[in-house]
Amino acid sequence: MNLFSFFTQELAIDLGTANTLIIQDGKIVVDEPSIVAINRKSGETIAVGSKAMQMHEKTHENIRTIRPLKDGVIADFTAAESMIEGMINMIGRRRKFFSHLKMVICIPSGITEVEKRAVFESADHVDSKETYLIHEPMAAALGIGLDVEEPVGNMVIDIGGGTTEIAVIALSGIVCDQSIRIAGDEFTSDIISYMKRQHNILIGERTAERIKIEVGAASTDLPDPPDDYPVNGRDLMTGIPKQITINYQEISGCLDKSISKMEDAVLKALESTPPELAADIYRTGLYLTGGGALLRGLDKRIAQKVRLPVHVADDPLRAVVRGTGIALKNTDRFSFLIDRKSV
Repeated sequence: MNLFSFFTQELAIDLGTANTLIIQDGKIVVDEPSIVAINRKSGETIAVGSKAMQMHEKTHENIRTIRPLKDGVIADFTAAESMIEGMINMIGRRRKFFSHLKMVICIPSGITEVEKRAVFESADHVDSKETYLIHEPMAAALGIGLDVEEPVGNMVIDIGGGTTEIAVIALSGIVCDQSIRIAGDEFTSDIISYMKRQHNILIGERTAERIKIEVGAASTDLPDPPDDYPVNGRDLMTGIPKQITINYQEISGCLDKSISKMEDAVLKALESTPPELAADIYRTGLYLTGGGALLRGLDKRIAQKVRLPVHVADDPLRAVVRGTGIALKNTDRFSFLIDRKSV
């Protein structure tokens, strides 16, 4: 180990709308919700990650919880800086005053140049000396073990919290892609609206998220359906807390419109794929990654729509950060990494 590498701290960051994950030395050291709690009066950061999520929708007037990322990009610059700094501090930065901090951060493929600069500036704020960006579909492809440098086409669908990234990858580049702002957060909003409209019950984001996990589905006909789930909320007619029970078929119905838009984006990406790469995709199929890939029956529904095999990645939630970690170890090799000079 040379002296420079001893003083270098390398971090791979999946800066997601819903969750932020950090890899150091090949291990996931941070896996926290992308949220920060601040004191309204002083502007001081009170909590980051899980602790802030526990406060979400339960705060009084002096505390505000903020999700700094919206649709996969930084929406609140100051809160994002506080969140990134807080999560890096969770690692316990050894050699703090001497370390050369090197980071690879993944971003949506549809990001603008202004949004790229915002990510670089956030990295500068936490004293990163060397920062690279990688597009989410490329990171996901690396994370599930695809050889992105080969002259073979692979289609990756990464369904995150804020965006769904659909990309055809070959020869270390994204040949064609679609980035739509319909993903996990949109599903959560659909569930909140459905509960309000159909059952006259008001629920919060955290409860809707729990419903999505427990009985979320993309199809009304599942071979192994989940049990009905009890939901607590506030009755809109009486204002009194009450409990109702819902099933997966109800949730499948309320998510149908958003999933249809996702299917249309997949078809659009396939339509713009060059014929030789389309032939490769016919053989290899489509790969689903991200938290949305865990939605029951989604792979089968997309497969029926496009008439191609659809594979759900092993541990899809961590595919992107694993790929970002691989890119971090090979920054000299991978030409698709974006650095400050190319922005």
